[in-house]
Amino acid sequence: MLITWGVALLGCQAVFAGVLVEEVTHFSQQNFQEYLDLLSIDNVGAKPEDIQRNAAYLERSFQKRGFKTQLLTNAAGRPAVFAEYLRTNSGARTVLFYIHFDGQPVIPADWAQQSPFKPVVKKRDARGEWQEVGRHALFGQPLDPELRIFARSASDDKAPIMMFLTVIDLLKAQNKHPAINIKVILDGEEEIGSPSLAGMTKANPSLLSADALVIFDGPAHDSGRPTLAFGNRGIAQATLTVFGPKAPVHSGNYGNYVPNPAFRLAALLASMKDENGRVLVPGYYDGVELTPADREALAKTGDDEEALRKRLGIARAERVGDNYREATQFPSLNVRGMASAAIGDTAANIIPSEAIAELDMRTTPESDGRRLFELVRRHIEQQGYHLIDGTPTDEDRARYDKLASFRLGDVEAAARTSMDSLVGRWAVAAMKSATSPNPSAEPVRIRMMGGTVPTDVLVNALHLPFVQIPTVNGDNNQHTHDENLRVGNFITGTETIYSLLTTRYPH
Repeated sequence: MLITWGVALLGCQAVFAGVLVEEVTHFSQQNFQEYLDLLSIDNVGAKPEDIQRNAAYLERSFQKRGFKTQLLTNAAGRPAVFAEYLRTNSGARTVLFYIHFDGQPVIPADWAQQSPFKPVVKKRDARGEWQEVGRHALFGQPLDPELRIFARSASDDKAPIMMFLTVIDLLKAQNKHPAINIKVILDGEEEIGSPSLAGMTKANPSLLSADALVIFDGPAHDSGRPTLAFGNRGIAQATLTVFGPKAPVHSGNYGNYVPNPAFRLAALLASMKDENGRVLVPGYYDGVELTPADREALAKTGDDEEALRKRLGIARAERVGDNYREATQFPSLNVRGMASAAIGDTAANIIPSEAIAELDMRTTPESDGRRLFELVRRHIEQQGYHLIDGTPTDEDRARYDKLASFRLGDVEAAARTSMDSLVGRWAVAAMKSATSPNPSAEPVRIRMMGGTVPTDVLVNALHLPFVQIPTVNGDNNQHTHDENLRVGNFITGTETIYSLLTTRYPH
């Protein structure tokens, strides 16, 4: 019996196109310890030395599998890793694979384990609660696909790296060669906007030259069907600070007299969106038009929205689009963090001196991040605020009732390509091949994913057609605490990558 996507019949002896399911599982289990070791290396970009340690580890991992590697350095001390695995057949096409290895910041106290960088293996009990079962469970026979590995970057994005290496190990054991020339770039700065990638690409055009680009990132479709996406949203980050008194003051002595900046910030943010989640900033959605064909393609993804809302724990979705996929085709406005004074045991009875909101705006090819920033800036001013740079002076405080600052941070552009592109047709053919996890299932084609990767930098510099292949479980908690990878997705993701590497890219 063939292994199906999302359902691992791992103990069987059946063969799909010459590849034993046992082999896929064997080589995955053989590499789980290496995967755990990689997850044990801190990878938050604020510490360049941690990115260097990851890069060194990954360079060794690729070298021992026969890749030619080199570190692409930058002034910040956060290197990328380049690796290539070229066929002797000069007629083979070359595909550049992009994966990142850095992770989002962590708040260790929020994690239900000793450390986000000490991976643990868990499984749900009869009540649906996660219980630690020990790493030995990863090596059991048969392998339980419902096991989860919890650690920062378990899914985003170290898992695809180890899936990729597992495929190379399997091909070597089978005495087979990939059907394509392989180049890989491993980015150590993706979670901070890949600030060095453009310079690296400009400095190494021949090194990174290829016929197509494949990006491994993001969650697979919840149905378990093989998934590919033809674009991703960009992002613009901004910091909004509303100023109150020069210093915090006693809330009893000055309550009802000194305006509280936290209330003002809350009101200002509330003015930006309606109760259905639509952005009220004039012009925010300008230029975004979905054709009937676009809407049909988005509807065909077949999302179970009731199940999605249940998993997310919400009763009703926002009404920006008619469904989940439509919603991700529009620019978003999000509050990613707020702060004013303190909470909990350290809270004091004060009126704070300022209130801060960190914002992110997910963009589309039609909505540039800098333009959206200016639209929001204009909206803030229309609410009566005088915007300044830095700390307000005594003159500012005496002259203006409402004072705030609004600063633009990192900006990454969105990217989108044709759903009928050559690289897309090649990827679909691979997903329908006999070695894929579910060759009888029609792959899910997503017009544009909601997350952000630096696709635009590589595409604009190298002029490459691209496609994104997500492999990890949708409920992986990426970017927050208790990030995890479902082991069954490691197996099916490895099969997907195997199918890609063994499918000839057409001329």
